Amino acid sequence: MDEFLVRWFAMIESGNGRALPDMLAEDVEFRSPFAFTPYRGRRAVAGLLQTVMQVLRDFRYHRQFVAGDSVALEFGAYIGDLSLKGIDLIRLDDDGRIVDFEVMIRPANALLALGEEMGKRLAAQNIKP
Repeated sequence: MDEFLVRWFAMIESGNGRALPDMLAEDVEFRSPFAFTPYRGRRAVAGLLQTVMQVLRDFRYHRQFVAGDSVALEFGAYIGDLSLKGIDLIRLDDDGRIVDFEVMIRPANALLALGEEMGKRLAAQNIKP
């Protein structure tokens, strides 16, 4: 888990998501706070996460909680002028790749603004759950 977190935080800090596909298992699932159906597969999840890295401003992790092969990462960021807080719940496989990723975000107005912007961008890239 330590090696994964070093790589993850370095990628987030750099703002460059090129390393992301290598960090994802082929059968990764992403649970969005917007879509009932998870996004599945490396291509879809990498595209979604790379897009959210472009959309959120001043993204910073504040705390982390590790339990075995899972980590909860608390973050803050901005979408436009709206501040948001959230939690990334990440589970790794035996190879240290993300196999399950779930996000929770509040408050509702920031979540809705993020959903609207992500919806436009993901539709343009043909990324669907």
